[in-house]
Amino acid sequence: MPRRTATMLASTLMLIALLCAGVFIPVPYAEMSPGPTVNTLGDHAGEPVLQISGRRTYAASGHLNMTTVRVTSADYRMNPVEAVYGWLAHDSKIVPHDTLYPNGKTEEQSTQENAEEFSQSQESAKVAALKELDIPVRSWVIVSTVVKGEPAEGRLHAGDVIKAVDGTTVKEPTDVADLVTKHKPGQKVVFTVVPAKEQAAAEKANKTATKTEDVTITTAVSDDSEKRAIVGISAGTDHTFPFTIDIKLADVGGPSAGLMFALGIYDKLTPGDLTGGKFVAGTGTIEDDGTVGPIGGIALKTVGARNKGAQYFLTPADNCSAAAKDTPGGLTLVKVKTIDDALKALKDIRGGNTSDLPKCG
Repeated sequence: MPRRTATMLASTLMLIALLCAGVFIPVPYAEMSPGPTVNTLGDHAGEPVLQISGRRTYAASGHLNMTTVRVTSADYRMNPVEAVYGWLAHDSKIVPHDTLYPNGKTEEQSTQENAEEFSQSQESAKVAALKELDIPVRSWVIVSTVVKGEPAEGRLHAGDVIKAVDGTTVKEPTDVADLVTKHKPGQKVVFTVVPAKEQAAAEKANKTATKTEDVTITTAVSDDSEKRAIVGISAGTDHTFPFTIDIKLADVGGPSAGLMFALGIYDKLTPGDLTGGKFVAGTGTIEDDGTVGPIGGIALKTVGARNKGAQYFLTPADNCSAAAKDTPGGLTLVKVKTIDDALKALKDIRGGNTSDLPKCG
């Protein structure tokens, strides 16, 4: 075979091999891109996103859109061609697979975690909105989860109301860990609780549960460097609301819609329009006290919001610098730290006082 022909054949075979590698060899990356945005004041899949009964509500126009980020699944294996295309695209982001799914997290585990965070964000949104309206909400500390194989398994249960630890009244979830870690591993700690079944029965009867029981648990040692005493639970907060608030939005997870849900609830419960008919989108976690926290994928969410038609984007203060680096044209980023900040900004927006807005950048 002539040398030139052999060289061309070898080059062709190498090119074919490289193309095959580009298509079939997986790389350890995942893709993030703008996801759907949904108006919390409107309908989704044929029904209102916010459904309130037992309290007078008011019609609201305009948009208060929550925003999302779409990510590739845990078991999806990206090839080099897709990775390069994603790096070059303006409206997507390629990240290491472990960033989205650390420690081998499965798709099922990720979905469950996102669903739990989404549920908690809805509860916090309801609390924050009602507190802003001075509507009383009853709250108490509960056992949120029990870790399998730890001392509390079979002794405490999710939904148990924690009244006290070692006789000290519990007022906040953080009190539980503080009181447990006062012990050394191997020492006993006493939980005074209202069992979940008793609490559920009392709520159904619209009464206050009074039956408590003491549960004594021997602490274990944590597997981190601190070697502190643990019992293997996480504490959370549960609430009773004076009327029913349902949030109907499937196939969405994570905590980042909290702020926009809270604003939607507030708008539905007050006369007039918070937005003045303007298209406002946003993001941010929310605490029961109305504090707005940062989220991931902020640049992708601003792109998704602007593509949908948003004029203003309520941005958590801690995300402002990242969001301002590449703001879509025609979108104003408004910095917020609390739900009160957001309400003040919306007042300026509907009044046309945009020069007074606290902007990112």
